[in-house]
Amino acid sequence: MSLWGWILAGCAVAFATKLTGYLLPSRWLESDGFRKTSSALTIALLSALVATNAFASGQTLAVDSRALALAAAAVALWRRLPFLAVVIIGATVAALGRLAGLP
Repeated sequence: MSLWGWILAGCAVAFATKLTGYLLPSRWLESDGFRKTSSALTIALLSALVATNAFASGQTLAVDSRALALAAAAVALWRRLPFLAVVIIGATVAALGRLAGLP
């Protein structure tokens, strides 16, 4: 299949998934089990995205200044600092790590 075929197939799957959400009975969507599952999936997907962006470098895994920035941001979140402060701390630590020679 060509690249455009895969793109169209992905679009069709995304549309079908969204349509399925509209066609489900509302009592299913309002159940406690569904809410717990959907919130757990959201956290899992966000965690996977963060881990991929922090430790992946092309086809390999790398521990570099991004890992330091993630650790600093995690500490800032643990200390319950405002979100803007967390972002600034993470960016500062990443910049300092790169200044120190980490990739």
